[in-house]
Amino acid sequence: MRQRWPSRLWIVRHGESAGNVARDAAEAARSAMIDIDERDVDVPLSPLGEQQADALGRWFASQPETERPEVVLVSPYVRARRTAEIIVSSGGAPVRASSFVIDERLREKEFGILDRLTRVGIEQRFPDQAEFRRILGKFYHRPPGGESWCDVILRLRAALDTVSLHHADRRVLIVSHQVVVLCLRYILEGMTEEQVLAIDRAGEVANCGVTEYSFEPDCPENCEPALRLYNFVAPLERADTPVTTAPDAPVASR
Repeated sequence: MRQRWPSRLWIVRHGESAGNVARDAAEAARSAMIDIDERDVDVPLSPLGEQQADALGRWFASQPETERPEVVLVSPYVRARRTAEIIVSSGGAPVRASSFVIDERLREKEFGILDRLTRVGIEQRFPDQAEFRRILGKFYHRPPGGESWCDVILRLRAALDTVSLHHADRRVLIVSHQVVVLCLRYILEGMTEEQVLAIDRAGEVANCGVTEYSFEPDCPENCEPALRLYNFVAPLERADTPVTTAPDAPVASR
């Protein structure tokens, strides 16, 4: 039976955010709290994040038209939306409103009561949650009011069903968050918990790093997603744009 996949799928983490910068400062100072005034959904890109998004957009724009995204699906969070908007304005993706779709299922993992806390802050204020996470592991631990990786995966399975229903045979760009990138890899490649956590342990997903899949939906021997690129940052390096990998939220809660 014919598989309804996009012809090409790119998954991109947003550019560096003000939250990334604040989180690095808090960790360096061993502070309990990350100094951010906005809701997580409203945290903007940093100036470097805007530069990274522009470099990536110009890289997409430099590709042949048949190699560029046709559809952009994006998390509703400001940092992801702004990244996608810059990619579009740089010529890397279509400007048609109907091709730019905000999907709340692509949002960041929700951290609940651990939001804005560093590892030190979690251990100081919620030692029980630090212990639960140690016992359960990050894949299954769900902080009060927040999500586990499994919760994120459940909503992403539904999002991929929508992609296959509405965007089969098209070139699709998803702009989202670090955990979403990893959880989409888990789904698309049929990974186990240990396999995806091994990738996570190997290193952070870079801001504006590109993960790419190709598909051969009409070939019965090769109808599965084929990973072509992961954490591809050459577009930033070619533009002499610094590469950053800081997570958005407390390391201990990921």
